[in-house]
Amino acid sequence: MNGAPHPVLVGIDGRSGAGKSTLASALAARLAPAARVAILPLEDLYPGWDGLAAALAPEGPYPRAVAALAAGRAARWRSWDWYRSGPGPERVLDPTGVDLVVCEGVGALCGAARHRLDLRVWADLDPATRRARALARDGEAYRPHWERWAGQEARYLAAEDPERAADVHVRG
Repeated sequence: MNGAPHPVLVGIDGRSGAGKSTLASALAARLAPAARVAILPLEDLYPGWDGLAAALAPEGPYPRAVAALAAGRAARWRSWDWYRSGPGPERVLDPTGVDLVVCEGVGALCGAARHRLDLRVWADLDPATRRARALARDGEAYRPHWERWAGQEARYLAAEDPERAADVHVRG
């Protein structure tokens, strides 16, 4: 579809429950079969409930993955096993034959990676609906971590202002 040496890179950022994963899946479904789309879920890269900053740091797994993909190379990272609360298996996203990679999750537009993205999307929704969606999606396992995660999101938003860096804003 794009004929470029690397896939088109799209980042979808927003707070928990804003609809990032839903939007990424809908985009992939809409473009198929004309385009081969891969999704890079950032939740696979966070090293636990307190790992947002570590995943987004300049040498963290997310900026490294985006840099590799932008260079047309495979991205490799150690996933996080949320059920065991520890490192999971190594994952590889090989961009060979991929037209579009959608990087979705809190931090997708972080300063260490946003300059490599071809399109930057901010997803937003009111706090009450976001919380209800997130808890419905992830169940009671998320409830005790909601405030802790929201605090990390708030620090990230204050430091990096990803909403302002977005090319497109989507509500819901």
